[in-house]
Amino acid sequence: MNTLKQGDKVPNFSVKDQDGNLVALKDYKGKKLIVFFYPKASTPGCTAEACNLRDNYKVLQDKGFEILGVSADSEKRQTNFKNKYEFPFPLLADEDKDVINAFGVWGTKKFMGKVYDGIHRKTFLIDENGVVAHVIDKVKTKDHAAQILEIIE
Repeated sequence: MNTLKQGDKVPNFSVKDQDGNLVALKDYKGKKLIVFFYPKASTPGCTAEACNLRDNYKVLQDKGFEILGVSADSEKRQTNFKNKYEFPFPLLADEDKDVINAFGVWGTKKFMGKVYDGIHRKTFLIDENGVVAHVIDKVKTKDHAAQILEIIE
């Protein structure tokens, strides 16, 4: 797993969101971006994380950030997740793992004695020039926005 690090230029990507719209890194040129990767839509940890970002969306926007959520779920699953919890930000349906692999968040995981491949929960703060400003490796799902605000303030 070759994860992007602070100072790395984010490779351009384009992938469909929950509504089938193509979303590309270049759409966010000149803007600061929070890209959070989560293992699976509508699971407890992922729901807690995304809802926490939703509840603090205005504060993060006031700091100049846009938000993108990314998982390998289908458009339909992402649509259901977004609609159920009324997320104000796009959820990317990265079924081919283009963005997931570009950021290097796919790899071996261990859970309850099982070893398997999956998405590592990580968040990347990207500056206006498409460069990684910060990586959060240990995401606090219930208090993620506070984690981000601590870094950017």
